[in-house]
Amino acid sequence: MRTRMSKNIVLIGFMGVGKGTIAREMSKQSELYSLDCDDLIESLENRKIRRIFEEDGEEYFRQLEQKTAKWLEKNVKNTIISTGGGFYKVKNLKKIGTIVYLQSTFDAILERILSHPNSKRKLEKRPLLKDLKKAKSLFEKRIKSYEKCAYIVISTKDKSPKEIAKEILVLFRIFSKQV
Repeated sequence: MRTRMSKNIVLIGFMGVGKGTIAREMSKQSELYSLDCDDLIESLENRKIRRIFEEDGEEYFRQLEQKTAKWLEKNVKNTIISTGGGFYKVKNLKKIGTIVYLQSTFDAILERILSHPNSKRKLEKRPLLKDLKKAKSLFEKRIKSYEKCAYIVISTKDKSPKEIAKEILVLFRIFSKQV
């Protein structure tokens, strides 16, 4: 027996924490749909995030995030939404759904990305990770903001995506299928 959720679950956190991976795992365990904001933006623009940053800059990308947020608010219900690392800044975030912050350390995020079999592509996909010193500074600046806008904080420390997904689904009383 499953319980239907009444609004979206919005996963926020720093780039590379595993929001997309956890959203897909939650989808697998619950049969709910999941959407990735970066994928939606790439589809809208017909180009990769890296190219958007290179050709039009971060400010333009943030405008695309806000446009995506408005679309999500009006058109998407009962869905798991994984966001980009800076998506927490959109003006209507709390209107989109219940915000879950996936908390990690910078070193754990970096280790997660670098240990991935496709780590080179994972790093290229994240333009703000090109300079690790700047990225760590950005991470430290964002921590309080993530915590402030989240309804729920989930530590990812020493947990697999499968365990994190199950933990979130249980909190929302969405009873997962046997995986």
